[in-house]
Amino acid sequence: MLLFLLGVLILHISILILLIVSTATSAWSVDGFKTIDLWYSCMTENGLYQCKPASNDDWIQAVQALMILSLLFCFFSLIAFLFQLFKLVKGGRFFFTAIFQILASVFVMCAAIIYTVMSPDTPGVKFGYAYVLAWVAFPLCLISGLIYIVLRKKE
Repeated sequence: MLLFLLGVLILHISILILLIVSTATSAWSVDGFKTIDLWYSCMTENGLYQCKPASNDDWIQAVQALMILSLLFCFFSLIAFLFQLFKLVKGGRFFFTAIFQILASVFVMCAAIIYTVMSPDTPGVKFGYAYVLAWVAFPLCLISGLIYIVLRKKE
């Protein structure tokens, strides 16, 4: 049981790291020498690396807010898991932790869908690794939340 709890904890921490990297990294869209992020649009021109703030469109602000919410809910879920691990009665389930983790999953899914639908269709622009990490974090977060629903505290 201890190894299973350790595995769940490692999964949760790795999901949190994936969410942090996908939110903070400047590679949601890549076009040769230009990277577009949730926060900045950066370009390499004549050997100089120049960044300007991301657009103020409503959809990019929605993606920013949803990614931050997913980070917060994943972090609060981790804190709730650690708290419940020591304070939950024997045989109790980790429902509170599961709800927070599933909400984090829903938020990251919504952010990735909005970015997919609303990002401009420019020739040569591909989705970057931060976008892919967000999509990888979504099912892992959902699976983690479902594990917390099934998980019972044992002595």
